Amino acid sequence: MDETIREDESLAAVQRRLVDRELPQGPGRAAVLRRRLDAPVEQVWSALTTPDKIDRFFLPVGGDLREGGSYAFEGQASGRILVCRAPDLLRVEWLPPDRDEVDQVELRLSADGPDATWLELEHASVADVFTTDLSGDKFSPAIGWESPLHYLVEYLRGALPDRPSAEWYVFDEAEEIRLARLRAVEWAEAEARYAASRSAGQG
Repeated sequence: MDETIREDESLAAVQRRLVDRELPQGPGRAAVLRRRLDAPVEQVWSALTTPDKIDRFFLPVGGDLREGGSYAFEGQASGRILVCRAPDLLRVEWLPPDRDEVDQVELRLSADGPDATWLELEHASVADVFTTDLSGDKFSPAIGWESPLHYLVEYLRGALPDRPSAEWYVFDEAEEIRLARLRAVEWAEAEARYAASRSAGQG
């Protein structure tokens, strides 16, 4: 097993942006995370859609895991599976346990040659949630996707234990807050670029 890379060492590997999105409930916004993975697209797709593999780098998941079915992450979101098109597109409803609005999360994969993949993770919502307060009082949910994306990369590298994450992951609140504040700076810059592009479009 390879040595695990620290989460703060992967900050520069993630491309971040905000975009406008039209959702069934109306106009919304989406946070998009893009990262290159050193694994074939079929391997990445399998990691993102196989329960026993998802459990290695994220959370336990159950349900009828097919297009038209439903899913539920333990202690996290649940919803319907809207699109499941191997090996390049997965779109699901995303209903967090603490909100009434149904968001959408989409994963888009594209091969970068035979041994690498570009992954785009898009989280869209009609709720006004994609705003980061650099004081640390309010974090965009986009920040919450960075750890699972980091651990997906580590899983694909073979750097994680081949066991459910609940058996090896230890939550460290102080470290999570430190990482969130580092990522908040990156997302605040993405939010500023988004606001500037909207202002330019309206000018």
